[in-house]
Amino acid sequence: MRMQHEFAAARTAAQHCRELTTHSSGRGPRPEERAVLLAAWRRDLAGALAQDLSGLLSGDRLDVSVSEPETLSGSAALSRIGPIAANSLLRVGAAGGANSSSGETALLSFDFATAIALTDRSFGGDGTLADKAPDQLPRSAALLADEAAATIAQAVTKAAFGSGAPPPGAAMGGEVIVRSETASRLKPFDPEADVLLFTLVIANRGGCEWRCVLAIAAERMERLLPAPGRSRPQSGVRAPRTSASSMAAPFAAIPLPLHVVLAEVDLSLARLQILAPGACIPLAMGRQVPLMLGEKLIAHGSIGTLEDRMAIRITRLPAEGPAR
Repeated sequence: MRMQHEFAAARTAAQHCRELTTHSSGRGPRPEERAVLLAAWRRDLAGALAQDLSGLLSGDRLDVSVSEPETLSGSAALSRIGPIAANSLLRVGAAGGANSSSGETALLSFDFATAIALTDRSFGGDGTLADKAPDQLPRSAALLADEAAATIAQAVTKAAFGSGAPPPGAAMGGEVIVRSETASRLKPFDPEADVLLFTLVIANRGGCEWRCVLAIAAERMERLLPAPGRSRPQSGVRAPRTSASSMAAPFAAIPLPLHVVLAEVDLSLARLQILAPGACIPLAMGRQVPLMLGEKLIAHGSIGTLEDRMAIRITRLPAEGPAR
C-alpha cells in the first residue's frame, strides 16, 4: 500500500507587513507609540524630580524639565560630558527580573560648578553658579552630588514603572553603583553604540537654574519606557520630606579640622632672623583658649587632661552660637 502523498497549497500564504509582525511579536512599540511613551516618561521623571529634589535644596519649590533626547554615539556622549565632572553610574529600572539580573544602567553627570552651587543652596545659600570651578570637588559637594544622583536614579525607576509594580521576580532599582570624576572609567555604554542624552534643568522660584546630563544607551532606554496602558503616577501628591541639614546624613559625617590656639606671640623681624635651635620664646597662656575652625571662632575652653591626654573643656560659645 502506498502511503506517500503530495500536498499543494490551496492558496497563497498570508504575507503580513513588517510593522504588524514586529509589534505583535513583542519587540517593542511602533515609532509613534514609542514617541508617546518617551514623552510620558519625560513628564513623569520631571514631576518626580520636582518633588524629590526639594528636600536637598532647603525645601525649595522646584520646576524641573527633561529635554528631548539627543542621539549621539557613546564616544561623542563622553566627549560632550568632558574629561572632569561629578559622574555617577546609576542602576535603574527592575533589578533581578527575567531579562536582567542587575537592572539597567545610566550615566548622570554634574559639572563641578553646578555641584558646588547645589551644595551652597542646600546649606541655605543662594545657589549661584561661580564663574570658575575648582580643579578638585570639595567633599561636601561630592556628597551632595551623590545624594542627588541617588534621588535621580529612584525617580528614573519610578518613571519607568509608573504607579505599577516591577515585573514578577524583580525588585525596584534606583541607586548609585559607582562614581568617578572621569566618565569613561565607568564604562557606561559601548563607545560605538547609540546613546540618548537628556538635559535635566532644575530651577527654583528664586531664579537659580542648575543643569545636569543623563545619558542612557538607546537599547536600554527601550526597557525603561513604561508599558502601554500602565497607569501613571498621581500628580499633586507630595510625600513628607525634611530639608537637608548639616546635622543629618550625608553632611554630618564630614570631618572638619579644628585647632586650639594656646598662645600668640609677636616677634620682630630682627628676632626672627636670628632664631636658631635652642632659642627660647616665652609664652603667656590665658585661662581661656579659643577653639577655631579655620578663621571662625567655635568656642572658648580651658586646658586640662583627660585619661593622661591633654584636653579642652568647653566653657562658653560665641554670642552667635557655634559655626554651622
